Amino acid sequence: MHIRILLAAGVAAIAFTLPAAAQDRLLGSYVARLSDNDHYASTGKKLDTAAQVVRQDRANWHRFGRGDMEDEDDPWFADAEARARFERLLNKGSAMSQATRRYILGGEPVVRVDVYANSVEVTIVGR
Repeated sequence: MHIRILLAAGVAAIAFTLPAAAQDRLLGSYVARLSDNDHYASTGKKLDTAAQVVRQDRANWHRFGRGDMEDEDDPWFADAEARARFERLLNKGSAMSQATRRYILGGEPVVRVDVYANSVEVTIVGR
């Protein structure tokens, strides 16, 4: 009995020392090509940030039915409000490295988006 209590307390202590991202539950992932079409808003304006480009990719996929060959579906960003929240999460410092942000703005990479309960993470998986 005492061993179980100590073991449970030890596991709880370890969980509290993990980084926040490690405690955030992975909901799933998708892959997408961030092509030239994704670098422009539906109004034709060139987008300024990597977060806007990743968000526009999801708008192109869900709202406009325009995807790239590498684009996969996702169950999270079908409506405009979800995409707005997505962009806010992407603007947080840990969602994308600076190198990833620069490459998205300057190229047309294939990215993997890991969606967690309270965050997202974008990584380059192809060029």
